[in-house]
Amino acid sequence: MSRQRIILLITGFVLASIAVVMANIYLSRQREAIRAEEKARVDQFLSSQTTVLVAKKNLPEGFLIDADSVEPKIVPNQFVQPQAATSIDRIAGMMVVAPITTGEQITLTKLTQKKEKYGLSAMTPPGKRAITVNVDNIASLFGMIKPGDYVDVIANLIIPIQSPDGKQTNQPTVVPLFQNVLVLAVGKNIGGSAEASSRYTAPEESPLITLALTPHEANLIAFVQEQGKIRLVLRSHADAEIQQQQIASWETLFQYITPKGSTDGQTTSIDYVEIYRGLNKERVPLTQ
Repeated sequence: MSRQRIILLITGFVLASIAVVMANIYLSRQREAIRAEEKARVDQFLSSQTTVLVAKKNLPEGFLIDADSVEPKIVPNQFVQPQAATSIDRIAGMMVVAPITTGEQITLTKLTQKKEKYGLSAMTPPGKRAITVNVDNIASLFGMIKPGDYVDVIANLIIPIQSPDGKQTNQPTVVPLFQNVLVLAVGKNIGGSAEASSRYTAPEESPLITLALTPHEANLIAFVQEQGKIRLVLRSHADAEIQQQQIASWETLFQYITPKGSTDGQTTSIDYVEIYRGLNKERVPLTQ
């Protein structure tokens, strides 16, 4: 075998070895990139999910939470209830103060530490304050609204406005204040277990409702109480959605009844009502 042929064979072998090494490096980097991409996808998926505890069965008032009564469930973050429990060690031995249905998320708002002295402070969620308000429409809700329910809070206010001629007039207005607020007590009734309830006499019909609000919300509702009347709107336990709401006045009422652009194709007479907004006067059509 000639010397030139041997050199060509050695060169070819070296180049082939280099090609194999380069191919292995390329494939290794590709595998690492794929693994990194898969890990990023898994991390993104896991970060959008939360494991919460749900009830295995119906849990009545006074029930003591144990490991056999709850189970973990993975839930998208947007469907996790406020103060949902994520660890059995956190809630084991706690007492149910409002009924929890099968499959419902276990929230700290419906639990309290088992104590010989059962009171309102034990039911107030961490970070909240218990404030009692005088509610205008309690007569219509009496017997239906109970501790553990959730309500929306609205206020009937008379807002002073100034007309173009400088005179001050008052305009009735309904202002949405807070949504999905926990009711802690109705009168003297704070709910809880049968043993706890027996320590209190049955409440008489009372306009006093105790709500769980943040310190800032408590200050606001205390101010509003001095200016007008508070009303409650009872909501479903299955609905915790917070929606943007509009202040109700004569103007928004007529806009709702006769929205802009609504017409039946026929010409109708137009009547107007005058609405004062600060120093400006507007004419709002009653029909269009």
